[in-house]
Amino acid sequence: MKSVVERDREYAGVGEAFAADEGVARELRSLVEDARVTVRRGGVPKGKCVVYWMQRAQRARENHALDKAVAAANVLGLPCVVYFAAVSNFPHANLRHYAFLQDGLAEIEEECERRGVGFVLRRAEDGVEGREDPLKFFAEVGAALVVGDENPMRGPEGWRVRVAEALTVPYWTVDADVVVPSKLLEKAQFSAGVARPRLYRAMGEFLVPFANSSAEVAWKRPRGLVCDAVSGDITRGWMQFDRSVQPVEAWLGGHRAGVKRLELFCGETLARYERDRNHPEVDGSSKMSPYLHFGHVGPVTIALAVDAAAKKDARLQAARDSYFNELIVWRELAINFVRYQPEYDSPACADRWAQATIAEHDRDEREVLYKLPVLEEARTADELWNAAQIQMVRYGWMHNYLRMYWAKKILEWTPNVRIAMKVATYLNDKYFLDGRDPNGHAGIAWSMLGKFDRAWFDRPVFGKRRYMSGASTGKKFDSKRYIAQMQSLED
Repeated sequence: MKSVVERDREYAGVGEAFAADEGVARELRSLVEDARVTVRRGGVPKGKCVVYWMQRAQRARENHALDKAVAAANVLGLPCVVYFAAVSNFPHANLRHYAFLQDGLAEIEEECERRGVGFVLRRAEDGVEGREDPLKFFAEVGAALVVGDENPMRGPEGWRVRVAEALTVPYWTVDADVVVPSKLLEKAQFSAGVARPRLYRAMGEFLVPFANSSAEVAWKRPRGLVCDAVSGDITRGWMQFDRSVQPVEAWLGGHRAGVKRLELFCGETLARYERDRNHPEVDGSSKMSPYLHFGHVGPVTIALAVDAAAKKDARLQAARDSYFNELIVWRELAINFVRYQPEYDSPACADRWAQATIAEHDRDEREVLYKLPVLEEARTADELWNAAQIQMVRYGWMHNYLRMYWAKKILEWTPNVRIAMKVATYLNDKYFLDGRDPNGHAGIAWSMLGKFDRAWFDRPVFGKRRYMSGASTGKKFDSKRYIAQMQSLED
């Protein structure tokens, strides 16, 4: 928890402009006392509106960051506007990602209108030179206060730091895409076993319904303000944009589609989750990860729905507990990992025991080495691995159990762990709808570096890191059925 001095520093200037109205100052202080809020720049809110800079939490309902922006606007007696920038050079993004993202934009605009909140989409021109500048938008609309969401990934966090340094008005960020605010864990967690009791002790305080409150003052778009339409291809005209990875027709993005998938999971799949969750050949998982990645549905919404289903039917309690372990413990452990480990995508993040075993075995001779094109095109001698790779490339998603096997085989088939991590990260970020995410980096680190795991028996190449063989992995589910299913995607 923050010290009194640190918290006072965050509050600096929050109420200075309202000395004549202590009630306003008190309400503003109350808003930043929320554990989800980080005051990145203090000061006095002066301007024409409160801006919510939407990035990670791409939804206009059940969004702590938007709720906080609306609440602040109502306290200040100002309108609220949501600003979303579609940039042409987002790291590792391609047409598959943007098509899924765009599915949700019309819903965001509609819901903002229902809540009395403005919505502005700004498309960048092609290339770095034409990147949309949020600071320019904040100045154009006369932002009195900017509210954003959190994202611990290196690039997005860097943008937030730079904006905080350049802004002259207060800037708050809200941890809107976790159940338990990330700062409450305070430091890197060694394992799920260490993080689990800490998360579960705090969970009850934060699993509460959303306000979804409306703005009391309507926002009116300033004359001449550039605002792009949410219809049409938002990537049009981006000459350097990666269009090599096509959208997947089976996936529809957006809040409504995500909620529909959640309702299917709670109404049908949850009852057999304990039995089917580790069977890639059946639809036994929630498949909520793409919606979580893009923020189309938040984890609190999912947790509340699963909890409600278990309360309605006591037989679902074990499934609820098992799913919470994935949604809250492992997902938020991944976010903690990326937040506190700057080198989350390199071997430098390995623990001491893993560093030692990597040093001893990293140059071990491999039985076979595959170059990137062979891996990318699923042309290895391993039918199960090929099937998993096909699922990634064609479907944009892979069952979590196979993601572990997939990554470990890449370690076995490449010259060293550094190259293995680069190959796995490249494929993960390029093809997965839920790629470019803390979960992906944590999964690769678990598989290749033994992160969050323990030392096992020593063996060639892997050393003391956990090994997974195709023979044993394939016996734990109907692998022949799964392979046939994936091969059909190629037809």
